[in-house]
Amino acid sequence: MAERYSSFTPGGTGWFLQRVTAAFLVVVLAFHFFLLHFVNHAYEVSFMGTQARMENIGYFLTMVLFLVTAAFHGVNGVYNALVNQGLEGTQKKVVLAVLTIAGVGLVAQGTYVALTMSGMI
Repeated sequence: MAERYSSFTPGGTGWFLQRVTAAFLVVVLAFHFFLLHFVNHAYEVSFMGTQARMENIGYFLTMVLFLVTAAFHGVNGVYNALVNQGLEGTQKKVVLAVLTIAGVGLVAQGTYVALTMSGMI
């Protein structure tokens, strides 16, 4: 029988954070879809409406946390998928660095947009 391999150590920090972020993303994504597709239909979403929602500190913090969580979950998942496929050595370090820089850049740009939309800057 084939042996199961995972770069995640069961019960380890990476394994735990991947599952916690997945659970959080499911809940916040459901909130997002409910609010922006059922309460406000897609054709009703406007720039001014987005600014108004982002001015609410609870909504703002939820969206920024959504961004950070999604970026971590995505980068961590892609990295571990590549490690599971046999990535190792220098290539593993380079991929980790590139993914980390991309994730930090995404969070920085998204946070900047959120701050701008909320009127904080």
